Amino acid sequence: MFNTTDVIETIDMIEKEHLDIRTVTMGISLLPCIRGSARQTAEAVYGRVTTLAEKLVPTAEQLSREYGIPIVNKRVSVTPVSLITAAFPEESPLVARALDRAAAALGVDFLGGYSALVHKATADYEKKFLSTIPEALATTQKLCSSVNVGSTRSGINMDAVKRVGELVKETAERTPDGLGCAKFVAFCNAVEDNPFMAGAFHGTGEADCVINVGVSGPGVVQHALSFAPEADLTEAAELIKRTAFKITRAGQLVAKEAARRLGVPFGVVDLSLAPTPARGDSVAHILEELGLERVGGHGTTAALAMLNDAVKKGGVMASSRVGGLSGAFMIHAVQANALTLEKLEAMTCVCSVGLDMIAIPGDTPASTISAILADEAAIGMINGKTTAVRVIPAPGKKVGDTVNFGGLLGRAPVMPVHTGSAEKFISRGGILPAPIHSFKN
Repeated sequence: MFNTTDVIETIDMIEKEHLDIRTVTMGISLLPCIRGSARQTAEAVYGRVTTLAEKLVPTAEQLSREYGIPIVNKRVSVTPVSLITAAFPEESPLVARALDRAAAALGVDFLGGYSALVHKATADYEKKFLSTIPEALATTQKLCSSVNVGSTRSGINMDAVKRVGELVKETAERTPDGLGCAKFVAFCNAVEDNPFMAGAFHGTGEADCVINVGVSGPGVVQHALSFAPEADLTEAAELIKRTAFKITRAGQLVAKEAARRLGVPFGVVDLSLAPTPARGDSVAHILEELGLERVGGHGTTAALAMLNDAVKKGGVMASSRVGGLSGAFMIHAVQANALTLEKLEAMTCVCSVGLDMIAIPGDTPASTISAILADEAAIGMINGKTTAVRVIPAPGKKVGDTVNFGGLLGRAPVMPVHTGSAEKFISRGGILPAPIHSFKN
């Protein structure tokens, strides 16, 4: 229960510190939509998604008005489409375009789930499905795609890693400034209840239809820390936990009420310190509030480890259904050229998400993109955690340029990549074996 002080603090969080519900995402199973042809399946998919999510946007907008909490995005996630089109994988773009039409009809911001799970091996139908991803992203507006290439239990499918690098390059070349790559993510240890794009999909172990909510609040955490400049790190961690508790409570309130009004189960609250578009709302500012002169310097990984752990502990105490990724985003520091790609990779050892929305030179080889993905997947595999890569090889752009996608996707400075070739390593293929600690049966 909130007491009077909690209510006042929450109001301040909303009005002054950029607390918002980053997304209300409805997950929908498409398994009942499988038909004898791609066209029939696409029609069934459109009908099911538009029927089940018909009231998603108006309900979210009504809740935002009633509670005074901004709800930035309304989204839909669906069963990995590769499973739905296994009998006719080459025609999967028909379903992609049906999903995009459904997203437009509903008025949602993004729709995720044009996805494949190939972490142990790539079946023949999945190989054909993967080849359709560039076309699907080039011919749709709101559709998002993902591929899971590894897991702690299975190892890393290096053949899939190689193929994904090639698909990223092709997608970049087929879309303006590589925009399609901003709607694609490659995972290791993908989760089934992640409400954040581009990686959201509705897992086969989920309910038929479910509501997941993602909460954002880096400005809230920074504001709280600004009142304790002399606190030691133990006290700072405790303060972050209490703040995250209140943020998650707000998210659960919206999630449960949205689920009740829509007549579907409540899934999870995903507490990620994803920044809002508001100026100054950045995870980098939190770490600098803790005492770092500049994010990216020595001490950054330790500070992020403490921050992310405290956020998760506070969130878990606030809700019995905290899921998704619970990561941290560092776009402010990247835009300030304070972080290198290598340092970002190191920081992902202590936080979910991985390398997200990283623009790189357009002439970066596909093998280098695959190698970046392999490195990040290895971190996830060894540590038993979710990691992801969303890189954008911006055509015609070089280091120092900026790619601007607008809206929630924002902008990204083009970062340098290591020029040493990984071609021979990536071309070996095979399975990068799972770690010894993965064997627990």
